[in-house]
Amino acid sequence: MTHYRENHMSNDDTIFGKIIRREIPADIVYEDEQVLGFRDIDPKAPTHVLFIPKIRIATLNEAGAEHADLLGRLMLAAAGFARAQGLAEDGYRVVMNCNENGGQTVFHIHLHLLAGRQMTWPPG
Repeated sequence: MTHYRENHMSNDDTIFGKIIRREIPADIVYEDEQVLGFRDIDPKAPTHVLFIPKIRIATLNEAGAEHADLLGRLMLAAAGFARAQGLAEDGYRVVMNCNENGGQTVFHIHLHLLAGRQMTWPPG
């Protein structure tokens, strides 16, 4: 579990919303009109970056067809970051957790990009 566990059943703002609005600090490494990328505060690999949409969708279960472009942008932002950082050739993992049993602790969808070490399977 990470340090920022939040209740997904409320409509309250999340820590990621506060990061988007710059109300709390984050080590931001990527930004475009729709996506923000920042280093995880509890990294699980030498490179561990979270990519989030600037609009809140609590879980992947709430995403609809109208979010297809945004979800694609998250993936392309992660891949572009990996290429720019020289991580693409050695490889990296991109993960999106959904709900508590899936390991989601902040209920604002996000991709984890993990790189810089050999990944194992199954992940756990």
